[in-house]
Amino acid sequence: MSVLDRQVVIITGAGRGLGRAHALEMAERGAAVVVNDLGASLDGTGSQVGPADEVAEQVRRRGGLALVNGDDISEPDGAARLLEATLDAFGKVDVLVNNAGILRDRMLVNMSIEEWDAVIKVHLRGTFAPMSAVSRHWRELSKAGRDVDGRIINTTSSSGIYGNAGQSNYGAAKAGIASMTIIAARELARYGVKVNAIAPAALTRMTQNLRPDRPVVPEGEFDPGAPDNVSPLVAWLASAAAKDVTGRVFNIRGGHVSIAEGWIAGPGVEENRRLDVEDLDAIVPNLLAKARPNAMPNGRVPEEAPA
Repeated sequence: MSVLDRQVVIITGAGRGLGRAHALEMAERGAAVVVNDLGASLDGTGSQVGPADEVAEQVRRRGGLALVNGDDISEPDGAARLLEATLDAFGKVDVLVNNAGILRDRMLVNMSIEEWDAVIKVHLRGTFAPMSAVSRHWRELSKAGRDVDGRIINTTSSSGIYGNAGQSNYGAAKAGIASMTIIAARELARYGVKVNAIAPAALTRMTQNLRPDRPVVPEGEFDPGAPDNVSPLVAWLASAAAKDVTGRVFNIRGGHVSIAEGWIAGPGVEENRRLDVEDLDAIVPNLLAKARPNAMPNGRVPEEAPA
């Protein structure tokens, strides 16, 4: 039996890059795949059905089941239609993988409100709307006495959880997705739904221009930047092996996987009185001296970074 045999998996942004790799991995593992993609350009403009159709055809050629959907999942009506189409075609949904995204990189002082809004809408609202739709569906099943084993796998980024210059819109959206993952995991546990997120690093059309000096990997050698390195973790989180895993964010690149531990309360003091400005003159520098520095974009704090 494949690890996802007879599962029905919705993947947003599945026409290219990571989403395409996820769709093929899930299908290889026995899942029926719903390939949602607008076919938009990197900045979110335009649309074409070709990429999604090509992925679905690859799945079918391998003997799998695939449905193509072109709804805009950042709109509640689009997310609802995506769910309805899935239920009409397959009768159920077991897994939602939120992967759709765009880039409008700009330094904060140069970023327009349109660039801000476009990225927040696709990433943050485009994660919330499908989550909301499938969660309501699973809640109804749970309240009707049905056993539910739903999985939501979101896509955050090191830009959101660790920070990266030039991506305040993208990073804010991805940080929001990480927080939403943790909150949703707590809210949906009562209905049998597990919610996790990945922070992937891979060479896709969204990242290929970020490092023009990236070395070329010789043919036949392991390529840490290949998108299909990320997909086994997504498939594992969708499988029975991860039935008790929820509210977690995973870093994944190449052969590396780690847990992103997130914000924690570090060094502190507590007084049974109001702290005034003069008190803070002494307290805050002392706390800062004890606190770990913020992580670098790779997730490591400076003193832990390898030489």
